[in-house]
Amino acid sequence: MPNYRTLKVWQHAQRLALECAKAAKRFPPEDCNVLKAQLLRACYSVPLNIAEGSGRKGPREFRRFLDTARGSLAETQTALELPREQGFVDSTEYERIEAIATEIAKTLWGLLRKISDSAVYPAP
Repeated sequence: MPNYRTLKVWQHAQRLALECAKAAKRFPPEDCNVLKAQLLRACYSVPLNIAEGSGRKGPREFRRFLDTARGSLAETQTALELPREQGFVDSTEYERIEAIATEIAKTLWGLLRKISDSAVYPAP
């Protein structure tokens, strides 16, 4: 499996995690600690699962971790929509972070397809 640091999807996911962490720091403490913690868990899970999967043996296990990263990405996007609707994240910051998330989703989907193809039709 490839070194995770060379994967564009991991690089984008790292950026997403950092941007979400910056945004979460500005949430008001009252009533937002649970939402902040959930956002941080979800956004950190994306690059962590990509990295862990790349360290596993074989494309099937890598795919499983990429699927988990994909789920965490959807959770991150939802966990970011809630504070946006409450006015804790302004629209410019939200759009910037959402653009990163969209890029991750596209890149992750392409990598999943590539891995699925190699798992079905292994190279000779």
